Amino acid sequence: MSEYRIDEGMEVTLHFTLKLEDGTVVDSTREKQPATFQMGDGNLPPGFEYPLKGMSGGDSGSFEITPEHGFGQHNPQNVQMLSRDDFDEIEPEVGTVMSFADPAGGELPGVIIAVGERNVEVDFNHPLAGRTLTFEVEVLDVRPAQTH
Repeated sequence: MSEYRIDEGMEVTLHFTLKLEDGTVVDSTREKQPATFQMGDGNLPPGFEYPLKGMSGGDSGSFEITPEHGFGQHNPQNVQMLSRDDFDEIEPEVGTVMSFADPAGGELPGVIIAVGERNVEVDFNHPLAGRTLTFEVEVLDVRPAQTH
């Protein structure tokens, strides 16, 4: 068992489960490979990294992550009306997650929330925006990250 503690520059291997307020599991590594990442590499939002600091291999915990520290508040300005003509090949359906080109040329996922005769309403907020999440972790290993 290593004596390393989670901090900047450490590589962390852990199992996690992410749940909504009602206990619905959103994501989990429990039945899969554990997740390995480097603290501060951007893989986890800072609000998820913060409670892990100081933990070491063998530790586990459950943390409540508020929207401010998770995926942000739901922003009404991220809900856009698009013309039905923008959907040439596909019949837009409520609940469908689609990728759209953002102004910078990148990809932006959006969820179709309403379909009208001429317009389609798309929500570009992160699906977990505005949600308080429970982040359960079991730390398997902590070691200094290999810098290449």
